[in-house]
Amino acid sequence: MQLIAMITMLIDHIGYIFFPQDMTWRYVGRIAFPIYCYALVQGHIHTSSKTKYLLRLLLIAVLAQLPYNLAIDPHGLNIVFTLLLSALVLAVLDRFPNPGLALILVAGVSVTMDYFPVDYGAYGLLLVLIYRYAKSYWMVLGHLLLNSFYLFYSGWVIQMTSLLPTLMIAFGPALWGQLEKRRVPRKVWWSFYPGHLLILAIIKMYLY
Repeated sequence: MQLIAMITMLIDHIGYIFFPQDMTWRYVGRIAFPIYCYALVQGHIHTSSKTKYLLRLLLIAVLAQLPYNLAIDPHGLNIVFTLLLSALVLAVLDRFPNPGLALILVAGVSVTMDYFPVDYGAYGLLLVLIYRYAKSYWMVLGHLLLNSFYLFYSGWVIQMTSLLPTLMIAFGPALWGQLEKRRVPRKVWWSFYPGHLLILAIIKMYLY
């Protein structure tokens, strides 16, 4: 699972930077983000210290920001900020499970994520919430409705590929379980995002 996320994200970023006219790279890359969202939810559920988990995300987000600006987007905030804000929302919802508060919180954070903007914006938070609170075919339905909304709202056709990991999580639990067992070392998993962005940024500056 982790290897698939890392490899498909690398493919996505290589395509975005060096082959912007070839969308094949980007379609493959859509597989990565749902896996990271699902991993975030699992980390939130199983971590022994949510505070340390959030601080670790913050550290990675800060370390990745300059490479992200140099390699991908000069103005936006990187994807780890998306995951960090989503994890903060999950922590608050766990502590205060009130439907009214949940609606206000999710709406407020969604607007904030789209305004700044962080990578994937409100879409990222909503997908994390689907993975946290929906099960089986409801998870697939929720992800499909989310993608359909963004398809009509912003023409986000490419994002439909992101349904593949969700389908596997919901309807192929045995296979998904086998993939989850193949874990990379924790330091590699946590450092891959800022590390690969730094390398790509250096290559980009050298070439262009």
